[in-house]
Order: sequence, then structure tokens, then C-alpha cells
Amino acid sequence: MPRPEAVVFDLDGTLIHSAPELLNAANTYLAGLDRAPLTLAELQGFIGNGVPTLVKRLRAARALDTGPEDIARFLGIYQNNPVGHTTVYPGVVAALQTLSLAGVPLGVCTNKPEKPTRDILDHFGINRYFRAVVGGDTLPVHKPDPAPLRHAMQELASTSVLFVGDSEVDCATAQAAGQPFALFTEGYRKSPVEALRSSLVFDRYDGFAQTVLRIVSPQAQRA
Repeated sequence: MPRPEAVVFDLDGTLIHSAPELLNAANTYLAGLDRAPLTLAELQGFIGNGVPTLVKRLRAARALDTGPEDIARFLGIYQNNPVGHTTVYPGVVAALQTLSLAGVPLGVCTNKPEKPTRDILDHFGINRYFRAVVGGDTLPVHKPDPAPLRHAMQELASTSVLFVGDSEVDCATAQAAGQPFALFTEGYRKSPVEALRSSLVFDRYDGFAQTVLRIVSPQAQRA
């Protein structure tokens, strides 16, 4: 496999800890339906396959059927303030800055809709590091279909990327696209670490950029 020419990150559970925000939105939504709130553990089990799937899972957990209007209603609540309870994982900003200054092209590929994705990146001031941002509704398909990751690669003009994620969905996406995968273990995965095929496993961003700079191609670092 050729050395990566760029680095593409998942968002939720990889760059940001967004589960508390999603939990707040989910429980606000359920309160409007007179249903019991979810726990954080329940909510984290629903993350990974995009908002439509998350809504279907939370409604099924409270014995509710799902229609298109339910997804729109949840998104309306969530997008009203997607950052009130969201935090960036420690060390992320410094890692992005180091990689960007070294000339490594960076992108985001997430199943979160593109608008709240961009709002979150803007809010935390990290949007400037990314040359490509692909959301769950940017294309007709989303991860683990490889098309979104390949779309990010096209925008970065890269034929090989290191895809950084936290979940089974991210691992499957990298494999489907034929790209190396780096697993951040402090996110929202459901399987043991050893069950996910990866080229790199890490639990903190301290030292992450330095490790990546030893992996990506020298040409990428001169971009």
C-alpha cells in the first residue's frame, strides 16, 4: 500500500466528544413525545451511522415508529445549538496545527450532516485546517460506503490517505476504500480494539502528529 498523501478524520468520537450534545437533543425530542429520557450509554450505542439511523434507534428504544418528519424534527432541535455540550478532545487542535504547518492536506469525512459539521468546525476555530469537508448528506450515500471518503480524497487531490476514526463504521469505510485506518480508542466503538483492523491505534492526541508525520509521504509534507 502506498504511503498516505493526506489525513482524513471522522468527526464524532474522533475529533469531538459530541455524545452529550446528541443526548441533550435526543432527550429534548423524547420529552416532547412524553417518553422517558435516554442514558448516555444508550445514546452512544446509537451513534455512527448518521442521524436517520440514530433517530430510528432512539425511537425504537422507546417503542415508537419512525417517519421522515421525525428525522426533520430531531435535526431541528439538534441544529439549533450543536455545540452547547460538545467539546474537542484534548490535544486535537495542537495536532491539527502541527500537521497543517507541516503541509499535510487534511479533511473531514463524517456521517453528521454537512451544515452542523461546518458549524461545529467554525465554532471551535478548526475549520481552517481542513481542505475537504464531507458530511453524511453531501452525497446520496454515507459511510461505510467508500464513496464519501473517496470524495474527500478527490477534493484533497490524494490517491492515498490515512483515515482516522473511532468506530466499526470508520474501519469498514477505510477497508472498502482500500485505505489505511488509524483507530482512536476513546470514541464510540462497540467492539474490542483487536476486532478492528488498523494500521495505528492511539488513545490520546499527544504525540499523534509526530507519529503521522513518520507515516505520510514526504511529498505530502511539502504540499
